[in-house]
Amino acid sequence: MRTMNVFTQFFVELFILFRIQIAIVRHQLLWIIAMSAIFPIVTLIFMEFLLGETNPEQLARLIIGNMIFSILLMGMNILGQDISYQKFGGYFTYYSSLPIRKMNFILSLLFYGILTSLPSFIIVFTLGQRIYGVDLHFEWLLLPISFLAIFSVVGIGVLIGFLSPNPQFTNVVAQFLLMFVTFLTPVMIELKDLPVILQWISYVLPTTYVANVLHSMLTVGWTESTLGEVLILIIFSCASYLLISKKIHWRVQ
Repeated sequence: MRTMNVFTQFFVELFILFRIQIAIVRHQLLWIIAMSAIFPIVTLIFMEFLLGETNPEQLARLIIGNMIFSILLMGMNILGQDISYQKFGGYFTYYSSLPIRKMNFILSLLFYGILTSLPSFIIVFTLGQRIYGVDLHFEWLLLPISFLAIFSVVGIGVLIGFLSPNPQFTNVVAQFLLMFVTFLTPVMIELKDLPVILQWISYVLPTTYVANVLHSMLTVGWTESTLGEVLILIIFSCASYLLISKKIHWRVQ
């Protein structure tokens, strides 16, 4: 009975924190949609002007690359800056003074990152096919895979926000990582086209495996190699969660 009460309390806390994050996203929804749509769509259109006629394989990679760019923009860049400002503004003092578990607080932040990243992911997936005239493969297994892909990137955004010494530093780091990961790792281009040093760096970044998983799922569907990429993303997600839990100083002293 005691164990049942603990589990009930755990999920009630989580449910309440999730509802708070949903309310915040609903209040900011128009801004989130605007931010999540403008930059990836402009990039898609610019790439069309730049490349002109190209083969369907390259077009599919560009669309998928911009889907990942949209996740990076909302789930890493903007989320990291948002958390940093909240951290130094004292907003988290309220949560740390409540009788809630740190695990639930972290999960609610990751859930907020998923909610803010998901609209851009869907918008680019839909409009990218219309702009380039490419039909991407869709199957229902893509839904949990997409959530895992977003989750692995959102963890980086939360880490940046909590580890940064001040909001100004957060802005610089988030902008640098956004540009570096988008254009100097296999997000927009294939791994083999990068210099050797960048290929080695790419192996330690989750976005490389996000790109591989989404490219496989959206072009040919689930394959045996996809399972290995998914397992790596799960490891990245768990590692980011453990790092976040270590870096959050819980409870007001």
